Amino acid sequence: MSQAALFPSVESAAPLQLNDFDAAGFDIGWDHARYQIVPPAKHLHGGHPVRQGWQAGRSVFRSRTLHPTPAVRQWLHLRLMAWLNGQAFEGVQVTPNFLAQLVASHCPVTGEPLDPSDMNGCRVFEDAAYAAGNLVALSERARKAKAGRDWRAALDCARRIESGEVTSIDGLIAGEWSRLAVLMSFATPLAHREAATLPLLVLPPNRVRILNAVQALQALLTLQFTHAGYARRLLDLAAVVPDMSTRQDFHVFMQTLLARRVAAGPLTDGANLRQALIDAWLHPLVQRRWQRLALRLSEADCERIVQYAGRRGLVDEGCRWLPREAATDGWALETEGRAVMTSEGFLSSRSRSRERGGMRGIDTRRPPILAATSKALGSR
Repeated sequence: MSQAALFPSVESAAPLQLNDFDAAGFDIGWDHARYQIVPPAKHLHGGHPVRQGWQAGRSVFRSRTLHPTPAVRQWLHLRLMAWLNGQAFEGVQVTPNFLAQLVASHCPVTGEPLDPSDMNGCRVFEDAAYAAGNLVALSERARKAKAGRDWRAALDCARRIESGEVTSIDGLIAGEWSRLAVLMSFATPLAHREAATLPLLVLPPNRVRILNAVQALQALLTLQFTHAGYARRLLDLAAVVPDMSTRQDFHVFMQTLLARRVAAGPLTDGANLRQALIDAWLHPLVQRRWQRLALRLSEADCERIVQYAGRRGLVDEGCRWLPREAATDGWALETEGRAVMTSEGFLSSRSRSRERGGMRGIDTRRPPILAATSKALGSR
């Protein structure tokens, strides 16, 4: 049976009453029609906002539809899930083009290969919206284990396994839970002292922002060893460390980290080099000397050093700073990531970006490798 026979045309449906349907759900259905994708069957019963938008879109677009890439399918899926769960979705920056930039070859938590055609983007910080800087591509195993947990719960899982209480929890072993906890902490606003105690067990994945200044500095210093000429850059950075004693701790930490990097051998492949730097953070001496340095620096000190590095070009190409408000723009932190209910229904954390029937704007700018703010450092 044809699709047209299964679902009546919009002309045969009951007239839409603006106060009877959810505008966000209608938009989701409308964009399904734009890309000639049939919404999930459970959202196609009579009177459902998604069905109404899909029917209206089919009538308007007819054969003038667009090609649905994997990123488009992921975009529609995330919007639908956010709407169903009453969670905010920032629809101005989070476009199919943006989601395509989240694609990674391997999961940062489990190390499993990721299929670019099967993106499983999810929120890093669960008490924030689906928004730029708060989305990451994870393996299905990591995504399922993460669901409903914050970074402290993930760290607790790692400690329970390390204590011998259990061998794994929800499919993850201790090291995987530790990496997940650190990853989630990047996008979670933390007290300076708390963030300073965390080892860098995972580098910031594409487009994930680091909200805590001390972790931003931690990533910045570690990534110095991915390019030649790091000795000159580190001397430049040391000059803005606040006092002689703390500057000595800075040099001792960097020499310790460098020693672990050299012990890994002459690595030229980018992925292997980055992995060697992550592995260096497993060494207890690296962690002790980092904590000594980090706890002697204030949050303001860390912000000043990272800002200075950005101005001097001492970070990876593409680094940019954002104001605190811009760093968490659309995150809906004031509502813990929940969508705002209006007379029309659930809306995203920012107002809709187009009139019905128009095309959404797409940001085609080259994304930064590290995007730093006074409270946020993020990655391409």
